[in-house]
Amino acid sequence: MYIFLVIVHIIVCLGLIAVVLLQSGKGAEMGASFGASGSQSVFGAGGGSTFMSKMTTGAAIIFMLTSLTLAYLSSRPGGSSIMSSKVPAKAAPQMPALPSQQQPVQGQPATVPAKPSEPARQMPATPPAPVAPKK
Repeated sequence: MYIFLVIVHIIVCLGLIAVVLLQSGKGAEMGASFGASGSQSVFGAGGGSTFMSKMTTGAAIIFMLTSLTLAYLSSRPGGSSIMSSKVPAKAAPQMPALPSQQQPVQGQPATVPAKPSEPARQMPATPPAPVAPKK
């Protein structure tokens, strides 16, 4: 329905532009500038409503209705969006912890993870005593 309204809105917009440009202005005659209403005196000072003025009024009403309807439809929450078609990326699966990265059991010294070419080293249970500087 939204696409249909957009198409109708564009067609009415172009039609309204064409109808307005095809009309002649009220001051199109030279005598009209001096107050001589000539042939339009039968219908009064404002003149009769021509087919083109009725077309302009109808196109303007349809243009305003489609404008308001499109504004209402586009402001509603939950409308479609370009971004809603994208699927969110899945999180990378977590690797299970390697045995060397596990927490040490209480009472056992902690081990430092080994490089592939070196065996694991044992860390001392107590830190070394500070060394006094030489004089």
